[in-house]
Amino acid sequence: MTSPAARRAPPLASVPLPQRLAAEALGVCLIVIFGAGAGVVSAYRDGAISHEGIAACNGIVIMVLIYALGHVSGAHFNPGVTLAFTLTRHFQPKEVGPYWLAQLGGGIAGAAVLLAIVGDVANLGTTLPSGTEAQSFATEVVLTFILMFVIMAVATDTRAVGQAAAIAIGATVGLDILLGGPISGGSMNPARSFGPAIVAGELTSLWVYVLAPPAGALLGALAYQLVRGDHVIGGDSPEPEADSSPVSLHR
Repeated sequence: MTSPAARRAPPLASVPLPQRLAAEALGVCLIVIFGAGAGVVSAYRDGAISHEGIAACNGIVIMVLIYALGHVSGAHFNPGVTLAFTLTRHFQPKEVGPYWLAQLGGGIAGAAVLLAIVGDVANLGTTLPSGTEAQSFATEVVLTFILMFVIMAVATDTRAVGQAAAIAIGATVGLDILLGGPISGGSMNPARSFGPAIVAGELTSLWVYVLAPPAGALLGALAYQLVRGDHVIGGDSPEPEADSSPVSLHR
């Protein structure tokens, strides 16, 4: 019987950095087109897509992209996820900057595509608080905490069922948006919020969506490390693996 280690895909370090950056940019671009775009289409066609449908669109696109691109880039698609992986020593610090730039660029590209298709409808899906900024900040921290906790479980723990990783993460995104969407918009991702905000010129409360998701991601990663019993940030951890991916560790 083949061991789990033998079934793993080659480490991400074996994939040239430009290819990984292209995958990250494309992934975020599609997340904005299908995720933010679901809300835009709903506004464009008078509620054609329900809140539940918007949550499903976001969860499904994440699931599909993890299967399609996880073995290329690690399927971070989120600056907060990249930061959390790095500070828990599962990603190379020298590659954080390039990943962030690719992710933010992908978000802008996705918003530009939406603008070209439907025009400036619903601020291109820009995430905005429905109540106070403090409520949205707290909501985004909690939602991203849950998301990152699940990601850490399926991406860094060999005891997890790797074949279901994309389903677990996509379902978590959908559940988070079902609950948090009416409060904060359910971003959980600075790049997903940054692109539409920049292209639509709607920078109100952008700071909430730039700061809260990374904070939640760090807390979620730390919480899973503690539950699992590993050393965490600042401890005697092994060298960064540079291959944390919902698919690369378990395929």
